Amino acid sequence: MILKATQLREMTDEELGQKKTSIKKELLELRFQSRLGRVDKPHRIRQAKREVARIETVLNERKGKK
Repeated sequence: MILKATQLREMTDEELGQKKTSIKKELLELRFQSRLGRVDKPHRIRQAKREVARIETVLNERKGKK
């Protein structure tokens, strides 16, 4: 499931942090599988990177407003 920026802005900072952590864990597993040549969904690596970037963008926007 791809997260949109509007969905992310509705979440709290704590929820965003948890989501970022879980996506980074998934990304680590996907990279490991990719090295072994057993990744089922190679497009998911790119999606995960973009989701992390979206989360970081929303968090940085909130820091700028404070």
